[in-house]
Amino acid sequence: MNEILKRIGAVTIVPVIKITDVDNAVPLAQALCRGGLPAAEITFRAAGAEEAIRRIRSAVPEMLVGAGTVLTTEQADKAIEAGAQFLVSPGLNIHVTKHVLDRGMTMLPGCATPAECEAAMALGLDAVKFFPAEPAGGISMIKAMSAPYSGLHFMPTGGIKPENLDSYLSFDRILACGGTWMVKESLIEDHRFDEIERLTREAVKSMLGLHVRHVGINCANNSAASSLGDALSSLSLEKTETPLSYFNGGLFELMKQPGRGTNGHVALGVHHLERAIAYFKLRGIPFDESSCQYDESGKLRLIYLDKEFGGFAIHLLAD
Repeated sequence: MNEILKRIGAVTIVPVIKITDVDNAVPLAQALCRGGLPAAEITFRAAGAEEAIRRIRSAVPEMLVGAGTVLTTEQADKAIEAGAQFLVSPGLNIHVTKHVLDRGMTMLPGCATPAECEAAMALGLDAVKFFPAEPAGGISMIKAMSAPYSGLHFMPTGGIKPENLDSYLSFDRILACGGTWMVKESLIEDHRFDEIERLTREAVKSMLGLHVRHVGINCANNSAASSLGDALSSLSLEKTETPLSYFNGGLFELMKQPGRGTNGHVALGVHHLERAIAYFKLRGIPFDESSCQYDESGKLRLIYLDKEFGGFAIHLLAD
């Protein structure tokens, strides 16, 4: 998988945007970045797409910008010259797809049938758009169709919304999801960029599912940890013992000897650990790779961030 596809996967949600007034392009891109989604697919269904791409690439360099609804080689060339970093089409046009690939660009053609998936793989692609996602059968169709094609990943677009987002992201063959709910045309036309930022933050929150699992407290020794555990038990937080610590009600972990963090640690649960790690790395958050712990099947279960917050280490924990 090339670097552009990895960046798309790290963002996880790609807003699909129709811009009719190019003066909205830059403030829209800035709102998406502030909200935590530094990526966009600018659809060529609007005449201003080419100029919008050009302005965003110039003014918001941290944004990953793609061109969508690319139907012809002429549109492809315009998008590439404007600075598009990837191109997307609603269907699999062999001629257009080969043209884009010959120009050394990343292409995600739309595929909704096994025949289209096989044709895409024959062109050397390892990721495609699945469109229209919900009308074409949704995540159930992707799972059924993807079984014979172990190397192929999908970016479903069409009918994706907060209510069904997690059902797609829970499948490891989903590269990312395209969505429009945070960038509705009416919000853009009314210059409601603060609302777009809010909806974007909500989308990121829904994608990550970030929540506190427990707080770890460093104690001097076993006796101190046990005593603190007894005290917390008076709050109806049942005390249980593990080899390294005591837990109270699953909310507090009392370390039998000082562990990570000056004062202790905070465990943050996430819906999809690998996706969360990739997203935070994209946002510049460093991790301590040596801290990785795996379950009995060899699947990653937790990893620590490479910094403290208020004297507490933080680790992400798979739900």
